Amino acid sequence: MVHYNILIVDDEKRYAKMLAKRLNLRGCVCEVCYNGRQALEIIKRKQFFLTLLDLRLPDIYGIEVLTRIKESCATMPVIILTAHGTEKDRKECMRQGAYTFMHKPLRIEALVTILAHIKETSA
Repeated sequence: MVHYNILIVDDEKRYAKMLAKRLNLRGCVCEVCYNGRQALEIIKRKQFFLTLLDLRLPDIYGIEVLTRIKESCATMPVIILTAHGTEKDRKECMRQGAYTFMHKPLRIEALVTILAHIKETSA
């Protein structure tokens, strides 16, 4: 199995840890953080295959975090995760460079398929 280094950014701690655990079982190495500022600091210090980014964070709205990530790491795919996102949010995220926009709860198989597709197209 191909290993992916993934940053998970989600303020729902139990959800983020569960998602990391499920991805770890599929060969991913996940780092978890719980707000936008922390994510931006981590990305300055470490390189990731991709970021899974919640749209609604307590400190910085996910679209702003996405914009900042794309300014510093333009080629890193960012997948937006949301339980509450609107069509307007989806369009704005895609305009700002998100790879895709997924609604919670995620189907882990769908996410793993997307990861494999990103890996294939970036090779």
